[in-house]
Amino acid sequence: MQNAWLMDEATLFLRFGIALLVGILVGIQREYSFKDPETEHPGIRTFALMGLVGCASALSSDLVHSPWPFVSVIVVVGAFFTVTYYIGSLKAQSGLTTPISALITVLSGALIFWGKIKLGIALGVVTTVMLSLKFETRQFVRQLTREDLFATLKFAVITAIILPILPNSQLGPPPFDVFNPFVIWLLVVFISGISFIGYILIKTLGTQKGMGLTGILGGIASSTAVTLSLTERSRHEDALSRPFALAIFIAWTIMFARLFVIVLVLNVKLAAMLWRPMLVPIAVGLAYALFLFILHRSEEKAEMRVTNPFELWPAITFGVIFTLILFIAKAAQIYLGESGIYLTSFLSGLADVDAITLSLTQLSDGKNGIQPATAAKAIVFATAANTFLKGVLVLGIGSAPLRKIVLPGFLLLVCGAFLAVFLT
Repeated sequence: MQNAWLMDEATLFLRFGIALLVGILVGIQREYSFKDPETEHPGIRTFALMGLVGCASALSSDLVHSPWPFVSVIVVVGAFFTVTYYIGSLKAQSGLTTPISALITVLSGALIFWGKIKLGIALGVVTTVMLSLKFETRQFVRQLTREDLFATLKFAVITAIILPILPNSQLGPPPFDVFNPFVIWLLVVFISGISFIGYILIKTLGTQKGMGLTGILGGIASSTAVTLSLTERSRHEDALSRPFALAIFIAWTIMFARLFVIVLVLNVKLAAMLWRPMLVPIAVGLAYALFLFILHRSEEKAEMRVTNPFELWPAITFGVIFTLILFIAKAAQIYLGESGIYLTSFLSGLADVDAITLSLTQLSDGKNGIQPATAAKAIVFATAANTFLKGVLVLGIGSAPLRKIVLPGFLLLVCGAFLAVFLT
């Protein structure tokens, strides 16, 4: 933290200017939200002054080497808004959003003076965003069910309570050295979080944006779930088979991209070997989806009921399956060599491509003995198997029009996926 006595005037003016701009940013939102010209509400001028007050109080405290000038300002501002809130409550016009945002603006101004410029600006931007999302957050909460609330709490429990208390150590010699409770549960939280975020996006934006958006968001959450849901619906709404097929192919393509992002986050070296082979099925899937989009330009939209993808017992089941796959893959690497890993990847990919991808990503991190090239080819094997299974589901239980539309693209995508194996 730089002493005020040592600052030049340019630095002081810069920090006061930034504090002023942060206050103006928040004030613009507040003034826009209060559109009644007959009623006085804090707006641009008030919040701009709040930013300057925070910066000036921090300067005063720094000059006299005492926190009391800053504390006094906070107390005065707090007392002022307490009285304002009390008077407003008597008129049934009370609300805490504006006083709290004003206090944050003061604190942002102080942080900016103390050199935490990025943090101060970030607080101002986040405050403005949260104030602007009033309608969207209320709409989102209205759509929540009791099951959604409990699912969210369960996710919080496995993330914030269970994960920190798990031991971060290996439990035995190879192949039992893969049993690290903390690492295994961390990956469970990671993959569950991806599905959970995808579900929140669907709940927030809705499925009325069209089947294309449904395919994108559904592919983030679960391409298999999208496939099963739309395939089942096609039996009752075969007139929508083409947009259903569009959503399915987008979801399948997103699955390849999603897996690549997971690998990139966890193992950059492995991701460098995967991007070329993964590009083949992604290009094929996008090309066929574009073909379907051009073929079907109608404005028809369809609803798809999406259930919360996170439940506690499925998460625990995933952890058990993940552990077993991790152990089998390690044992296969030790006792069967590369051929055992490929067989395990193909069979595992039929059930869950995420688990085997995470397993191989961890096992190829340079500490467990699997070569990145072997892991990359095994991951592509798993994605090919998973794509094959989803295609079989569509061809087996989908409506006749959906099967007719999906079959050519499915054959191209499977060929592209298995071609990617030879490019790895």
